[in-house]
Amino acid sequence: MAVELTIGKIAALAAADAVNPCAIAVLVLVLISILTYNPKNKAKVLQAGMAFTAAVYILYLIYGLIIIQLFKGFTSFVSIVEPYLYSLLAIVAIILGALHVKDFARYAPGGLATEMPMKLRPGVKKLISRVTSPKGAFFVGVFVTLFLLPCTIGPYLITSGILSALDILKTIPWLLFYNVIFVLPMVVITLIIYAGISTVEQVGGWKEKNIIYLHLIAGLILMSIGIAMLFGWI
Repeated sequence: MAVELTIGKIAALAAADAVNPCAIAVLVLVLISILTYNPKNKAKVLQAGMAFTAAVYILYLIYGLIIIQLFKGFTSFVSIVEPYLYSLLAIVAIILGALHVKDFARYAPGGLATEMPMKLRPGVKKLISRVTSPKGAFFVGVFVTLFLLPCTIGPYLITSGILSALDILKTIPWLLFYNVIFVLPMVVITLIIYAGISTVEQVGGWKEKNIIYLHLIAGLILMSIGIAMLFGWI
């Protein structure tokens, strides 16, 4: 599978992942928990938000390396798949984009491959409610990434499949770049709340009010990338 890697292609996939509302929702819950225990300590909010973001960044980098190795192993074991892998990834992007657009047109919480499943949410909320410190936010971030995977894995899977054509060491800069974009909304939200520009509740309310539009943006990006990949435009 010989493909041209471009910053634009990887950035677009990361952007589709970054606007996923479930990652934003989890961060909001972490910050609410911190403020509950430290209502007047904005420094704790900053530290906790950055600690949670750092945990997500590190774990997703590890997950990316694992997924790439799985792709490499699969394509070497089933060699007939390798020439068609790029086209298959394009189709996955189109399907995933269509699922996001469906959530825009007819929203229901816990959408397949687009949001955290409803059955997982009570356990995640209970876990996050115990966070009282930045250190706790980091360790919760490490654990919670497993619950975020069902709703954020799609674009990352496509990216990892594309990167699997490279030697493993050459994939690392691309994964670092992808994940900077992925966690950027978390950093921005943390800084906005720390600076007093907005409150956690306002951010949470904005997310709920605009959740269908976040799905629409992600869907259009993924479908556009998938179509472009399928027809060899990128």
